[in-house]
Amino acid sequence: MKKIAGVLLFTVLTFTPSLACTNLLVGKAASTDGSTMVTYSADSYALYGELYHWPAATYPAGAMLDVYEWDSHKYLGKIPQVARTYNVIGNMNEHQLCIGETTFGGRHELADSTGLVDYGSLIYIALQRAKTAREAIRVMTGLVADYGYYSEGESFSIVDKDEVWIMEMIGKGVGNKGAVWVAVRIPDDCIAAHANQSRIHQFPLKDRENCLYSDDVISFAREKGYFNGKDEDFSFSKAYNPLDWGGLRFCEARVWSYYNQYTGEGARWLPYVLGEDPTPMPLYVKPNRKLSVGDLMRLMRDHYEGTVFDPTLDIAAGPFHSPYRFHPLAWEIDSIKYAFERPISTQQTAFTFVGQMRNELPDEVGGVFWFGVDDARFTVYTPMYPCMTQTPECYRVGNGDFTRFSWTSAFWIHNWVANMAYARYNQALSDAESLQAKLEGGYLNNQKQVEQKALDLLKTSRQDAVAFLTDYSISTAQTALDEWKSLGEYLVVKYMDGVVKKEENGKFIHNPYGGSQYPNRPKFDDDFLRKIVKDKGEWLREKEIMN
Repeated sequence: MKKIAGVLLFTVLTFTPSLACTNLLVGKAASTDGSTMVTYSADSYALYGELYHWPAATYPAGAMLDVYEWDSHKYLGKIPQVARTYNVIGNMNEHQLCIGETTFGGRHELADSTGLVDYGSLIYIALQRAKTAREAIRVMTGLVADYGYYSEGESFSIVDKDEVWIMEMIGKGVGNKGAVWVAVRIPDDCIAAHANQSRIHQFPLKDRENCLYSDDVISFAREKGYFNGKDEDFSFSKAYNPLDWGGLRFCEARVWSYYNQYTGEGARWLPYVLGEDPTPMPLYVKPNRKLSVGDLMRLMRDHYEGTVFDPTLDIAAGPFHSPYRFHPLAWEIDSIKYAFERPISTQQTAFTFVGQMRNELPDEVGGVFWFGVDDARFTVYTPMYPCMTQTPECYRVGNGDFTRFSWTSAFWIHNWVANMAYARYNQALSDAESLQAKLEGGYLNNQKQVEQKALDLLKTSRQDAVAFLTDYSISTAQTALDEWKSLGEYLVVKYMDGVVKKEENGKFIHNPYGGSQYPNRPKFDDDFLRKIVKDKGEWLREKEIMN
């Protein structure tokens, strides 16, 4: 996606709404350093992972902005441009405003094919025009009111350096311009999440400081026959995105995994996720400990390990206990419907981020856009500062694309490594994790020192501070790319032809004569061999032969 002469151009994105994207949110009193935080995974089988950049700009009176749908690149129309826009790096702007999303779809009859602004455009236009979360809400809801909302139902994470908000929005159908929506502020000491299922149920109608909503959010539901109770009992989720099995197991289960790990109350909400109790999980909860940036990086790599949903334990995991399922999550055999689990981390991720915003620091330093490409399990989150004046070559728009491989593109290098690792998951994972820990740990450990230098420069020259942070961000991204490429070369050698090369102190060893050392040939574990025996044991069993 790029900006050319005031035109928004969006990369093609195609996905099934019920399966794509996850957002985790953290209030400033729930984080270890007082930062607000939000994560995002842009999950799609047709989206190229790259780091978008819109430089700050000024426009003359009467300038117009061409809007293209993010999903399809379809031209939607023109809207007036504003006089001044802000610098945007990825999904964070220079004022520490960060926006993510997950699509819940909702009632299909409410999609408006005549609208001029889709959900992707809402995000990136708001980032260019707003300084705070509240201002972004006004911009986004104002755009759909004025020009119509083109997309289906959407949950937005809208976070600045002080406040964390979730806003849910759905259109009104063709011939009824605009959208119904509700936005709820997450308390500072709480965490929240959404994952392709509307999560706002009842909301405080009289607390306009912490809850904003369209005037007709309830009356429109009554008019359409979606709701007929008392106003105080109205549930946005039940009215506009009625829950089904996929909404539970593909979507709400991801939220459950987050809450399970940071509240200790997972057992309380498990019956809901299993479809045995209609009482929904709360929109937000108080964690039992504070979260760090590193914690959110780890959570974005979650596959339900150690829970009843753990996909590494069934026969579909194969001999290397893979959590990945490459064929459709849902299928039908003998008139019975089944489904695999859909965890937070998934192979079809284009890019992922952890947004960190801190109100005690100047905007140039306070916001950090921890960015990675491809599957979070096999990515490296690198620090990008949203005051940057250019993006790293390895993340840059135009360096490769979805059908054109590039050895200098982080997206392609990470996909290359991941696709090797998928085939030997429980063996290769430790190699990837070691390098992730080294790189991300180094960036996190150096953060205070780097930012102190930037703060010192900022005292005398903003330009010098911005240049320093730009150079630092570019350098970390290139280092991560180089190291990850070396990992790929190492994996090719180590796991060639189904064996495992012998190592000593991190180096492959040779025989006493300098030749190749015979490799290890590890067998499948007994649990998997027993599954083979159960399926085809009689055919494979060794028998006595006739002489």
